[in-house]
Amino acid sequence: MRDPGVDAVIRQWASERRQSAEEREIDRIASAWLAEAPASQATPGIPGQRRGSETPNWAPVEAADPGYLDAMRERVPEAPLELLTAAAGWWQMIGDVSEAQAWWDAGISPLDQRALDYRAAGLTPEDLGKRLGPLTVLEHLRRGSAPAWCVARLSRQRRDAAS
Repeated sequence: MRDPGVDAVIRQWASERRQSAEEREIDRIASAWLAEAPASQATPGIPGQRRGSETPNWAPVEAADPGYLDAMRERVPEAPLELLTAAAGWWQMIGDVSEAQAWWDAGISPLDQRALDYRAAGLTPEDLGKRLGPLTVLEHLRRGSAPAWCVARLSRQRRDAAS
């Protein structure tokens, strides 16, 4: 299922990444400078937590869980790896791959960070297909309705149905 917002997100990401000649030169100089740094400092990591250890141990830091990246590559194969890694980073902070896939199946692109706001407001993937008047919750959100408004309307519907 294609989300119409994916292409727009990719275009926005690409336009933000366009650089002027001066910015490219700065990046080239910084990359050359970093390439000259000693190899022991090249790999980022977290220092070991042992007390009294004279030589610090470093644990490599992974930017994103490979499971998320694989799932995202299936959903949006045309997206650049850097964008997928950033999106995977957002999603892995809040839940597992199956939860992210439930949001995707409900109509929210894996590249759309607004899903995190929807989740924080109290919406679930199942809520996105529910109707609030003539529109679904997802249609209301895409038209600019606040997630909190949708949550309040859904709560009122549930309360009215229980009475």
